[in-house]
Amino acid sequence: MLVASILILLFLSAFFSSSETGMMALNRFRLKHLIKQKDKSAIRANKLLQRPDRLLGIILIGNNFVNILAAALTTILCLRLFGDSGVFIGSIILTMIVLIFAEVTPKTFAANYAEKVALPASIILKFLQKILYPLVWIVNFFSNSILKLFGVEEKQSDDDLSPDELKSILENSGDLIPSRYQEMLLSVLELDKISIDEVMIPKNEVIGIDLSKDINEIKSFLESSKKEFFPIFDQNLDDIKGIIDLYGINSFLSSNKHDKDSLLDSSEEVYFALENTSLNIQLNNFQKDKKKVAIVLDEYGSVKGIIDIKDILEEIVGELADPHDEAKVDIKKQKDGSYLIDASISVREVNKRLGWNLPLSGPKTLNGLILENTETIPEANISLEIENYIIETILIKDNMIKFTKVTELSPPDPDEENLD
Repeated sequence: MLVASILILLFLSAFFSSSETGMMALNRFRLKHLIKQKDKSAIRANKLLQRPDRLLGIILIGNNFVNILAAALTTILCLRLFGDSGVFIGSIILTMIVLIFAEVTPKTFAANYAEKVALPASIILKFLQKILYPLVWIVNFFSNSILKLFGVEEKQSDDDLSPDELKSILENSGDLIPSRYQEMLLSVLELDKISIDEVMIPKNEVIGIDLSKDINEIKSFLESSKKEFFPIFDQNLDDIKGIIDLYGINSFLSSNKHDKDSLLDSSEEVYFALENTSLNIQLNNFQKDKKKVAIVLDEYGSVKGIIDIKDILEEIVGELADPHDEAKVDIKKQKDGSYLIDASISVREVNKRLGWNLPLSGPKTLNGLILENTETIPEANISLEIENYIIETILIKDNMIKFTKVTELSPPDPDEENLD
């Protein structure tokens, strides 16, 4: 009877040990998914997890009770078998048995199969919670009182994720989410960290319609162009008059009256955006205001460039090919492993496409990064080292660096650094 009682108590100890690990190791997001599917075991387990102090109280009361009772019965059994030395012998034997069969093995199993252990166990734990409620309340009262003496406040369980935590989950999702979808989801989370001026078309590269030109020249330009929109300005983009899209272009070209007033009548009112606005906010603004194109202004109200909704979407899904755009190669790999790069490209785009770590805290473009480090406009081609990259200017024109050659240096050998 003593041996049978001890075996039953060890089985109960294994149950409480595995239940504790299984409940705490449950995937909370998987649990929420099961709750949405009306899984009764998941709903029950979630209610228990809402008060972890009560849950641990139930488990530990049960676990300690059966372990202490098993130790007492083992002592009685060993005293009968081995006499006075039985206390020592029984302690050693029971310790090894409890560790192997009632602690390590069941907890390891529960850690690997948390859902299979915790959900069925929640039935028994819920029943014990009702039976042992007075005892659990007393234990929790004294336990929480001691914690308060040390300034530890009771907290409700919080399963909300921060954007960085969600990003880490996506990055470590492995084959559960295809890599293409991972990249898109991660790009969505990065939208609030990227500002408009990092993806806009800069002012000097904007193609528009200059009202100072002859109307026949403008008409011919619109007939041959296949772009979706053009800003309309008078001599300078700072004096912008409107934005004309494909609908407006077709309306103007199909009308009987071809003059500048008719062109302006076919255009839309200019929609503005500030350069430091995040892409996440600007995408919402486009959606809210039902716009697709915005003229980007700096803090002084001067035009910095132009952005359309396609530029933001490309940050999520990657570059969208336009059959009407001329192919532009802004990054080209050389035979020696270096890269020929258009200096007007953004530093963030270079890092994204080549997996580099050029500094992002300063200027937005490669041209700006070089000028910040040289603190002057080079009169002749130069070479400089920024972080772990050798940057050589190839073409300098109109006070701007047009093309560069960039070489990534090999990372230092950690063993050599330690020797130094």
